[in-house]
Amino acid sequence: MNVNQHTPMASPYGQPQPGYGQPAFAPLDTGYPPPYAPYNGPVSAYQTGEPPQGHGRAPPTSGPPPVSAPQAYNQYGGRHQSDMQNGPPPMTQAPPRPVVSQSYNQERVNLSGPPSSYPQHYGSPPAMSHVTSQMSGMQINSGLPNTAGPGYAPPHSSKPPVSNSFSAAPPATYTQALPPALSAPTQAPPTASQQYYGGPPPASQPPFNSSLPPTSQQPFTSPAPLPPSNQPSFAPPPSYSGPPPAQAPSPSMSQPQQSFPPTQSAFSSAPQGSFPPRAPPPTSSQYPPPPTSTPSGQYPGPLPPQQQPPFSSGPFPSRPQMPPTSMSQSNHLPPESQGPLGPPGPLQQMPPPQHAMPGGYPPQQNGAFGQVRGPQPGFTAPYPAQPNYGALGPAPGPAPSTQKRLDPDAIPSPIQVIEDDKAKSTEPFSTGVRGQAPPLVTTDFHVKDQGNASPRFIRCTAYNIPCTADMAKQSQVPLAAVIKPLATLPADETPPYLVDHGEGGPIRCNRCKAYMCPYMQFIEGGRRFQCGFCSCVTEVPPHYFQHLDHTGKRVDFYDRPELSLGSYEFLATVDYCKNNKIPQPPAFIFLIDVSYNAVKSGMVGIVCQELKALLDRLPRENPDLDSTVRVGFVTYNKVLHFYNVKSSLAQPQMLVVSDVSEMFVPLLDGFLVNVGESRQVIESLLDHIPEMFANTRETETVFGPVIQAGLEALKAADCAGKLFVFHTSLPIAEAPGKLKNREDKKLIGTDKEKSLFQPQVSFYNTLAKECVAQGCCVDLFLFPNQYVDVATLAVVPVSTGGSVYKYTYFQAQSDQERFLNDLRRDVQKPIGFDAVMRVRTSTGIRATDFFGSFFMSNTTDVELAGLDCDKAVTVEFKHDDKLSEETGALVQCAVLYTSCGGQRRLRVHNMAVNCCSQLSDLYRNCETDTIINFLSKYAFRGILNNPTKAVRDTLVNQCAQILACYRKNCASPSSAGQLILPECMKLLPVYLNCVLKSDVLLPAADVSLDDRAYLRQLISGMDVSETHVFFYPRLLPLMKLESGSLPVAVRASEERLSKGGVYLLETGLHLFLWVGANAQQELLLNIFGTSSFGQIDTTMTSLPVLDNPFSQRLRDMIDSFRAQRSRYMKLMLVKQEDRSELIFRHFLMEDKNVSGGASYVDFLCHMHKEIRQLLS
Repeated sequence: MNVNQHTPMASPYGQPQPGYGQPAFAPLDTGYPPPYAPYNGPVSAYQTGEPPQGHGRAPPTSGPPPVSAPQAYNQYGGRHQSDMQNGPPPMTQAPPRPVVSQSYNQERVNLSGPPSSYPQHYGSPPAMSHVTSQMSGMQINSGLPNTAGPGYAPPHSSKPPVSNSFSAAPPATYTQALPPALSAPTQAPPTASQQYYGGPPPASQPPFNSSLPPTSQQPFTSPAPLPPSNQPSFAPPPSYSGPPPAQAPSPSMSQPQQSFPPTQSAFSSAPQGSFPPRAPPPTSSQYPPPPTSTPSGQYPGPLPPQQQPPFSSGPFPSRPQMPPTSMSQSNHLPPESQGPLGPPGPLQQMPPPQHAMPGGYPPQQNGAFGQVRGPQPGFTAPYPAQPNYGALGPAPGPAPSTQKRLDPDAIPSPIQVIEDDKAKSTEPFSTGVRGQAPPLVTTDFHVKDQGNASPRFIRCTAYNIPCTADMAKQSQVPLAAVIKPLATLPADETPPYLVDHGEGGPIRCNRCKAYMCPYMQFIEGGRRFQCGFCSCVTEVPPHYFQHLDHTGKRVDFYDRPELSLGSYEFLATVDYCKNNKIPQPPAFIFLIDVSYNAVKSGMVGIVCQELKALLDRLPRENPDLDSTVRVGFVTYNKVLHFYNVKSSLAQPQMLVVSDVSEMFVPLLDGFLVNVGESRQVIESLLDHIPEMFANTRETETVFGPVIQAGLEALKAADCAGKLFVFHTSLPIAEAPGKLKNREDKKLIGTDKEKSLFQPQVSFYNTLAKECVAQGCCVDLFLFPNQYVDVATLAVVPVSTGGSVYKYTYFQAQSDQERFLNDLRRDVQKPIGFDAVMRVRTSTGIRATDFFGSFFMSNTTDVELAGLDCDKAVTVEFKHDDKLSEETGALVQCAVLYTSCGGQRRLRVHNMAVNCCSQLSDLYRNCETDTIINFLSKYAFRGILNNPTKAVRDTLVNQCAQILACYRKNCASPSSAGQLILPECMKLLPVYLNCVLKSDVLLPAADVSLDDRAYLRQLISGMDVSETHVFFYPRLLPLMKLESGSLPVAVRASEERLSKGGVYLLETGLHLFLWVGANAQQELLLNIFGTSSFGQIDTTMTSLPVLDNPFSQRLRDMIDSFRAQRSRYMKLMLVKQEDRSELIFRHFLMEDKNVSGGASYVDFLCHMHKEIRQLLS
């Protein structure tokens, strides 16, 4: 199913039937899925329109007359009085189109369907204004009546749930019958005890257009716990485990109970009396059949493709209407019997669906194309057959015994949010507006620096931060920034300007030492300036003086980057250099393991061959000049071999150091050389190394002395630099830093598990500190065939700002491409040495915690021996005083580093954010992707000192507190059965679940301890775009590739895969190409050059180069994905039902996983339960 399409709407329950009066009970608190599904998400892009007045709209038979116009709606979650109004929606406005998270109205599950956020459950439908404002939240309504009886308002409401415009109560209890198939009125109601889980919802779900403003809350209904007499207080709905939908018997044949109405999702306004026809009610029902007209603006059944209203949020693939799958159902009708089709239009009136989902909806196609899929799980009937409607009437049928599964299409969809943001972000993002949240990391946008740093350098968790510590504590929203100081910019954006203030150096505040920036206020005609951070007044040096214009700005404002831009660089003077002397150009030292494993795997030969080419690609500041970086070479096993490659030698000389306990460098002159001068000697050495060690039998290695050797060489040369260490095995040879194998599966899941993530010995911590002091950065390339204790070996790389690369079971043939691409990028990428970063803030907040690959010897300075363009540092802020809404809060990140040309520089990034005294303002301007980046790093550091389970529980609790605070303080009063999410955080549950299911926190049985330690350190240095794709991989259908645009992704769930399709999955570390068993021959021929599924070679790691546009486009797409990531992604081919499919499925994050991770739907139910507990 195209995740961007929405489930067709069922008609609301509880609309008065013609000719029948309604019992007058007051609305009850918890229990019925409200008739209207909530709407969520920004909809400014949708147009309203006059609904077509199509056939058969019955006049309202009871309730107030229609409201003539939608009431005003407060965009951010507050509703006006009109919110509470019941009654028919106005006929003048198209019902809103749900953005991502449609509500689901699930029957008796704790997460009840997507009722609207107002607690009116029966009786006339709410006014349009009410509905629209409803739609903002996401609700999960419980399915049972409030035991308190009639006349009680919901406990959580602060204002009466229903306005005085209508006070009729819910209809008497009734088990709802399904609508008759148009020609088969005799079908049975759906069953209570059986539930259908299957494929995704119908393919052609109409999107809705609307002109609502984005709402700050998203009602979407989660099954709320039921009273004890009927059902346990909470259990997440079961997830699908049965046969594929196509063969499943239809559960809707014989039991009287509701399953998830496909049509009830997030959109639910309908004029009174306009109901799709229903089947004759079961005998226990106390409701007469409703009239037969369809409300305009409500979609009882899916529209055929040509009638689907256009989507306003982006280019989504349209899909053909599919014939129904073969299900054993007596009452199945072909799609063409769906009644007359009117002209296409945003609000096409449609006849009702003929039958419950398994039959009457055209089965959904998966993804966006491909073969027909069975019905969406939980869609047994188009209308919820709600038992027990009405508080006091006798319950007609037996109480349902099983919970119904939520409709995955009714809960917030990451894909929908991503696509909506892309559609919204068409203009360049200018950074001049304080507190403006940037487009998402998944959106391709252009940045104009107008005084705040580009989001490519700094992203914040919140762009409105609370004025007080109490407010911050109450909300639990983390206040943090993810800073990537040397981030590379797209070719069409200008890199930071370099400013040279001469011998005086950069202009700074006298007191707090903040650097000159756009937040400094010039006073007294320009002779002094007042600091925006600490308010201290400082004299302007004579050489920097400039007059002010009539607005108080300096007349050279636009000529000086430091006054008008958010990011820029200063040339540092000698005062900013170590020991007050200008630094030497840096050096690169390559240290190659030549033990038996390294030689046998082919690693030694590959490295030596590649280094010959790489010497021409060393980093340089001016592309036209040779690099000034010097190089040196060492090989090692149990002993170390140094090489003299002085340009005057005819052959390289080897010097062996066998006393590894006291490491020293046996030569000074000739070890670090200029590539241009010594090229012939170096090439001769690299040719000889593989031959020299070809027949080695030495299996033991050292590791500590290898780093010591590189460090000593840099000390002797008095320069900073980088060590590239190529290592294969656990260092068990007698030497400093010797390790033992401590992998113990029995400790996994116990309180002692945390010790496995801590370094075995303190030797490496001490060594790391020495490396940082010298500016010696270490990059480690590991080629292990067994446990190597990554947790300990990675201490030095992580503390020095370096990287760890891991190639388990390295095989030259299949892994060479990935390793060489990683090595090339690592050698060539822009890097700074001997870096110190300090984050200054304005009065009221301060930086208290830092996450990433660095070392800290005090509480304020982040020290990095090396800082490259891929490294990000996450900084947490805390209040130490009150903030004011007028001044906002300022952050300045200054990084002092030595460039690869040996120049000392200061890079400065400035960011101003708003402050707020209302929680609703905080929740309106948060960025979920950045919050997840912070929470994951916080959790992954937490496992060093806490049991994994405690860390997971802490994450769930913090997320629940964030959402409960929003619900309590910002959302309109509504039934406790509704889960209401802030608009900008509606994806927090799905993304948090991905973090909880990651291998670090919830490992599968086959995930090694080394893999977990590797991922833990890798994520600590990731920026927001990398953590986003790592936790929620991108799944793209490849059935159609348009040139110039990517296909729209589908949600990461097995339900979205079609046997007839081919999909590309990107995780940031891997690429998988999944081929369905029934993939079209033409597709296979275009991609693989063979039309037979059986002949596809799953061992290939790159696609064949074929002469057709499809092959070219697909290969270009893969290349562009690889270019965006800091690690080369190896392509893995996965055929459906192959063994390798297990690895692929591990990354379908919305599904349950083998290690016990919950599916998205189940986790949402669990999160709702946690929120309710906090609220009660």
